[in-house]
Amino acid sequence: MQCHPLPVRAPRFLFTLLAAAVLAGCSIFPPGPDAPVARRAAALLPADALILGEQHDAAEHQAIERETVEALANQGKLAALLLEMAEEGSSTARLDRTATEAQVQAALGWNDKAWPWRSYGPAVMAAVSAGVPVIGANMPRARMKNAMADVSLDVQLNGEAYTAQQDAVREGHCKLLPEPQIVPMTRIQVGRDRAMAQAIVKARQPGKTVLLISGAGHATKVLGVPQHLPTDVSVKTVRLQAGNSPEADEENKGAYDAVWRTPALPSKDYCAGMRAPA
Repeated sequence: MQCHPLPVRAPRFLFTLLAAAVLAGCSIFPPGPDAPVARRAAALLPADALILGEQHDAAEHQAIERETVEALANQGKLAALLLEMAEEGSSTARLDRTATEAQVQAALGWNDKAWPWRSYGPAVMAAVSAGVPVIGANMPRARMKNAMADVSLDVQLNGEAYTAQQDAVREGHCKLLPEPQIVPMTRIQVGRDRAMAQAIVKARQPGKTVLLISGAGHATKVLGVPQHLPTDVSVKTVRLQAGNSPEADEENKGAYDAVWRTPALPSKDYCAGMRAPA
């Protein structure tokens, strides 16, 4: 049942409907940014898939991801936890819910240097202890070289979206990537999105929700994973955003079903380490 806020000057008879809806358990007003994570997630469901697009260095985003796993698992609605942080082909499906962290990391082929376990382990272990499979969804590094030469990936997005994806690749590499590398690197990005979409399709279960944790760029509806899902797969996307800015607000328009904001992080020049010394 989907509900909508009443207008400020609602006719008197509508308040009877309002009371009835509340008694029926319907949330009339959409949950605000301070609402519990479970309530915010519930407002987006039902859906076959829910994608949380994080900022990788925001610890509060990983805390939200753990809370989302717990909320869905406690309701028996979590079909699987999919991760950008682990490669396709890895899974905890054969592990018992009492598996140790070391066993889980081994099953997922975890790369702690790329993805610190202290950040993602709590969400992963919450799923494992609930008996929910954790599945690697990212394209394996071994396939990336082939993806760079795969011209079929150039037509997975429409022309405008593909151009925007190329621009995102430029920005993501601090505008330091040689221009001949833009197309091959864009193919990798598109290939990764397609791999994660395929993982969602494989993991979905009727009446449950597949939760994918990824970077915000993979979660966008206009360029990312949702573009590669079949039309019969319902998906909701959330951007987990640290702080706020007019630029981010512009990026968010039409790209996500919801934006969950967290406190701003200290200012950081992410490109400093990529620039050659002066």
